[in-house]
Amino acid sequence: MSTDYQQAREALGLRLRELRLTAPDGRLTGTALARTLGWPNSRISKLELGRQTATPEDLQQWAAACGRPEAYDELRARLAGFESHIRSWRRQLVAGHRPVQDAHNEAQASSTLLWAWESSWVVGVLQTPDYARAVLTRSAELHRSPRDVEAAVRARMERQKLLYTGGRRYHILLWEPVLRSLVCSPSALAAQLDRLAGVIGMDTVELGIVPLTASMKVPPGTGFWIYDDRQVVTEVWHAEMWLDDADSIALYLRTWQTLRESAVYGADAHNVINAARRSLNPR
Repeated sequence: MSTDYQQAREALGLRLRELRLTAPDGRLTGTALARTLGWPNSRISKLELGRQTATPEDLQQWAAACGRPEAYDELRARLAGFESHIRSWRRQLVAGHRPVQDAHNEAQASSTLLWAWESSWVVGVLQTPDYARAVLTRSAELHRSPRDVEAAVRARMERQKLLYTGGRRYHILLWEPVLRSLVCSPSALAAQLDRLAGVIGMDTVELGIVPLTASMKVPPGTGFWIYDDRQVVTEVWHAEMWLDDADSIALYLRTWQTLRESAVYGADAHNVINAARRSLNPR
């Protein structure tokens, strides 16, 4: 968890404590507030100390229980401020995977220069339907989220229209293990590799492959997207991070440029993809 995020969460906790101690009908103890809300005492403590992230419902109930319902708007704004950077999967996937795909579609549609690095799977804008279906199904299983996989697949396929409408340029780097990872069936992966081979040479996409044998100045790390010079999106198991501060964007651009030094393009990229394709059917 980022330091900025944690500091913001602690600041929200201090504000919650202030509301409890300055309730119009007299200061509330943590025990009394917990009893009113029907919560365990530990939950009050965790929220006030910034050890747990409140939900909007938590904030609304807290403000009402402290006799300050009008404070909810302020509390919600504080929460939205730091959640705009750290978007937990638990919260994002409450309504399923389709809304998440729509958010990425909008972000890419509003960009003209896009850089991507991926070390785990093929980026969504280049996925086949079967590959996307396999990845999204496993994600839904992992996060125990609503199973709207087919709607999410359709949204991801809609994103690919951006490759053909012009007005933007994709610079995409994939690590070779992405080409060999069986996150789907062998037949689906074979079709996905054929798709990648067909992308090479498109005027809207520059696709580079970083071979396993390449010398690398930085470890592969996690995947990320950079939209123009205004936003970075990266993800970990529990959340996505949408970063818009200049220092973070500059760091990710330097990271991408460093990774690019290890990439191959054109015919050499074809050779790496074809080798992975042959390995699926060695005979």
